[in-house]
Amino acid sequence: MTATDTEIRTLKFFVNGEWRDGGADLHPVTNPSTGEVIARVPYANDDEIDCVAVAAHSAFLKWREVPVVDRVQVLYRYKDLLEKNLEQVARILTTENGKTLDDSKGSVRRAIQMVEVACGMPSLMMGQSLENVSKGIDCHSIRQPLGVCAGISPFNFPAMVPMWMYPFAIACGNSFILKPSEKVPLTPTRTAELLQEAGLPDGVYNLVHGGKTAVDALIRHPLVRAISFVGSTPVAKYVYETSAAHGKRVQALGGAKNHLVVMPDANPGKAVEAIMSSAFGAAGERCLAGSVLVAVGDSSPVLDLLLEKTRSLRVGDGLAAGSEMGPLVSAQHRKKVVGYIEKGVAEGAEPLCDGRTHGAEGDDGFFIGPTIFDHVRPGMTIAREEIFGPVLSIIRVKDLDEAIALVNGSPFGNTTSIYTGDGKTAREYAARIEVGMVGVNMGVAAPMAFFPFSGWKQSFFGDLHAHGRDAVAFYTEQKVIMTRWF
Repeated sequence: MTATDTEIRTLKFFVNGEWRDGGADLHPVTNPSTGEVIARVPYANDDEIDCVAVAAHSAFLKWREVPVVDRVQVLYRYKDLLEKNLEQVARILTTENGKTLDDSKGSVRRAIQMVEVACGMPSLMMGQSLENVSKGIDCHSIRQPLGVCAGISPFNFPAMVPMWMYPFAIACGNSFILKPSEKVPLTPTRTAELLQEAGLPDGVYNLVHGGKTAVDALIRHPLVRAISFVGSTPVAKYVYETSAAHGKRVQALGGAKNHLVVMPDANPGKAVEAIMSSAFGAAGERCLAGSVLVAVGDSSPVLDLLLEKTRSLRVGDGLAAGSEMGPLVSAQHRKKVVGYIEKGVAEGAEPLCDGRTHGAEGDDGFFIGPTIFDHVRPGMTIAREEIFGPVLSIIRVKDLDEAIALVNGSPFGNTTSIYTGDGKTAREYAARIEVGMVGVNMGVAAPMAFFPFSGWKQSFFGDLHAHGRDAVAFYTEQKVIMTRWF
């Protein structure tokens, strides 16, 4: 049954500890599996962004005085609430994003891990000291919070990616404003409710919704000291340049074109399992998705098995039992991905598995099947541009040197994986490749919370990366104090 207008929830902003109505500029939130409108989200204007920034700054002045050992107690309680509500949060995520429930649960677990690491801030924030740097002079360094920090997060991981940001920022003593993707506001709303339940003081964490107007207002606001962004490369570059021009610290994570290199000695079963997880997990809507399979020499055992397994992949509602891949996030995005498939065919690539046969234009959901192209040339559009969908292009090369040259020729540098049983080959690949995150026999080389998310080249703009020790440095200023007593 289609929900009526009276049954559709209208979301609110969370500002200074209160859930507040937004303006009349409301936009629909849809369930990608059905096309049904499940909520309406207000878009913040300049005045509303100013209001939240002022409230966050006022809260920061008090929060920074709270000892770090007390600040993290809130995060311990938050972690416990997230664990208790994991199933609920994952179901909300699947309903508005489309990915399978298992995939959603995995991303929520990763989000919880971020909170867990941020709970170690009393150790992570520690400075250094040295006595007698000169006669009678001691020196020590400390880390202090910046102030109001803001995060702008994408639609594909509405629980995990925001928690790359705000648990670290809050534990460091900052206040935070999150502007999540307008496509998936329900998950951030629920996690904000849990953070409020954990006892975080009013104004330390705030949630607003919106589009470019809200983003521009945040990155230009004089009270906002730092911006964390995850999204496409063109927008990441814009956010980075505009934020820096306004004197802000900024980390802007962009898009990718990730290569999976298959050596002739790769274990077919294990390699195919990893490749499918990388290329078709989350329907390919992630910046670590493998989108180009580089077949070195004779890799036919892997390619034959990959095609067989892909053709049997079950595509359906992410909440339905047995679904292995859900829909794309929106009708507009489905149209974009279909356009890339059509361009691949037009440019001469051979579609071994064509996802356009799953989910016609008339379907209510935004489904598309996994797609594999063979005999792709490096200059083709599908080999160069980020598709952000379940499309895998096979490029054949003669040896490892040619594979490395191909990967290093990409303007992106997010992640790559190599499949091989030879340690020397893996070591050489990891050493020579110009990519920030490297996997050996891995599907998705996503670093754990205590390591940085280390994209290179056009996949990242900034200096300090998301989570890990980089996050502590990003959300703090370092102060060096020299002392002499007479």
